[in-house]
Amino acid sequence: MTSQIALYAGSFDPPTNGHLDLVERAAQLFPHVIVAIGRNSARQPLFSVDERLDLLRAACAGFANVVVAQFEGLLVDYARSAGARVIVRGLRAQTDFEYELQIAHANADLAPELDTVFLPTRTRHGFVSASLVREIARHHGDVSRYAPPNVCAALRAKFHAP
Repeated sequence: MTSQIALYAGSFDPPTNGHLDLVERAAQLFPHVIVAIGRNSARQPLFSVDERLDLLRAACAGFANVVVAQFEGLLVDYARSAGARVIVRGLRAQTDFEYELQIAHANADLAPELDTVFLPTRTRHGFVSASLVREIARHHGDVSRYAPPNVCAALRAKFHAP
């Protein structure tokens, strides 16, 4: 295990500019970053895992030290198997902090060798969530301020907007 690999995991359904801001910042802090899509069979995502992988790979193509992957099961197990030492999490609001801190404590209990690093979301992305982007796009609203161009195009195709 090395401190050189950081893991940023989420559902990324869809990837947003807030997600990409965290990827960019993590890529500046750590030599190697894995952006990992967690598979959750209990959820019904808008985009399949393969679609999200394609969207994220295209959106992260400009970051030489970032790879995009997928995993199923416990995040700490995947982090160990990937050789990560750090888990990166974004925080938008105080409610995020309470939830994320609880998860970080559980992860630390399960895998004490892993550390969690919290990065506060930049103000311009503080209110943006994947669910908000999906809802606006579902009603054919403009999400270009909230998601990268490839994601906007995929959302238009999903919802059959011109």
